[in-house]
Amino acid sequence: MKILSYNPGHDGAIAYVKDGQLLFSIESEKNSNYRYSSISNHDVFRVLGELDEIPDVICVGGWWPRDHYEYLNGSNIHSGYRGESGHGTIIDKKKFLGHDVHYFSSTHERSHILCAYGLSNLPKGTPCYILVWEGAIGTFYEIDSDLNITLISNVLEKVGNRYSLLYGLADPTFPKEAPYFRFEDAGKLMALASFSDRKEPSEEDKNILELLLGGPYKDLSTYENLKDFSYYNIGLDNLDFRNFAGIYSDKIFDIFYQFADKNMKRGFPLLIAGGCGLNCDWNTKWKQSGLFSDVFVPPVANDSGSAIGTAIDAQFYYTGNPKIDWSVYSGLNFDSKKFFDETKYDTYDVNDNFVADILANDLILAWVNGKYEIGPRALGNRSIIAAPFSEGTRIRLNEIKQREQFRPIAPVCLEEDAAEWFGCEYPSPHMLYTFIARTDALKAVTHVNKTARIQTVSQNTNLSLFKLLTEFKKLTGYGILCNTSLNFNGRGFINKIDDLSRYCIEHHLDGFVTEEKCYLLKASQVYQTYKALGKIKS
Repeated sequence: MKILSYNPGHDGAIAYVKDGQLLFSIESEKNSNYRYSSISNHDVFRVLGELDEIPDVICVGGWWPRDHYEYLNGSNIHSGYRGESGHGTIIDKKKFLGHDVHYFSSTHERSHILCAYGLSNLPKGTPCYILVWEGAIGTFYEIDSDLNITLISNVLEKVGNRYSLLYGLADPTFPKEAPYFRFEDAGKLMALASFSDRKEPSEEDKNILELLLGGPYKDLSTYENLKDFSYYNIGLDNLDFRNFAGIYSDKIFDIFYQFADKNMKRGFPLLIAGGCGLNCDWNTKWKQSGLFSDVFVPPVANDSGSAIGTAIDAQFYYTGNPKIDWSVYSGLNFDSKKFFDETKYDTYDVNDNFVADILANDLILAWVNGKYEIGPRALGNRSIIAAPFSEGTRIRLNEIKQREQFRPIAPVCLEEDAAEWFGCEYPSPHMLYTFIARTDALKAVTHVNKTARIQTVSQNTNLSLFKLLTEFKKLTGYGILCNTSLNFNGRGFINKIDDLSRYCIEHHLDGFVTEEKCYLLKASQVYQTYKALGKIKS
């Protein structure tokens, strides 16, 4: 069965599943479009260009309301936002390019549940718990052996919105009268929380916790109740606020942990979905909690996985199968056919030992390979890479990224070495958990609290990156590199070589590597210093 599915809302994506295999998921923000973009016309035409046959089913996610009533109740086209049981799922027939096709729409809530279940390695019929926590939802569910979904409890409404709201409280650049918070603030607060020593909250801290977490969520009107508190516009460098960020993050997690500890005692696996599933600290806490036999978080935990989840839901409805085969590298291939000014570069054939040596001599490179990653994390196909040893490298990478210096840089590590350097005893291929660095040698990838959000790599998960890390280890003793996403600020991954060259020049990288060539920027002083060593010739 061929299923074409799209999530029309923010983090928009169009996914194609054929005979139980994810062939692609094309995300609107990728190819240097704005982060969190909705589906647009050019996304649709791009997808049509990828198809060579008529799908059997067209799926539409539930969340694209034109008004509040539709948001709550759906319509005859979209199933709406909430609803886990399948009641309200729309089953119809429509025309597509002159052909009769099935039409399917289920709720946004189900898209998260089915995405997590369908991508997990649990065999069909395995009972489990699921936690969906995102902007509006903070809910536990149970799935039984017949795949019936039961809502256990809405533990905390608007959990993601509450989390993001705190960052804007202290940020004097955030207009408190804005209609909505910024999506990116959640990730920034997660970084700030790492600066906290988790001291006991002050009386003022307790009052803020009660206002933000103790009752109904009031959107940004909450700021009206916080104007007299000391954190209001205090600035993000304030140490007391950074400490409170950690207290606040721990308190939100504890609300869910205490519920699970009291009410979910069957020892099932836990599957996690929703944008809060990208909070590596919380994922690690669940892993270490001992409440569950295993924990799984998909790399598309946020709404970028909703199209996949709706496709899985449709496949389950029509075939009885809720599982698919998939790869995290299911985006589009890199477009190397565009024109760019090659005269600005010295060009070399790609050689892993050569690239490893360049990196060991402190050059910072863009690295593109194959299809881009689905989800928001760069996992070695659209990455900026560098040696992991110097604090100066971390500073330079954040300058290249045009972002705050409190933001951490992630390490990518050979799976076989992850236990030695980070205490990571299991594969972590999707950069969704934190670990404690066991050496002081990795300053560029170790956060202020000694944690690191690592991606592990093996021959099976990313062969090209595995080979490069192996060569880097031969030269330095460490099969580890800095890995941060290759994107213009506020945009999705770069996917065209002309954009890549412009980024390299404007953001002062030392060069970039594609599958065919290594391009080193002639204007780079770091490259010219390396070249003067006599190791290479133009």
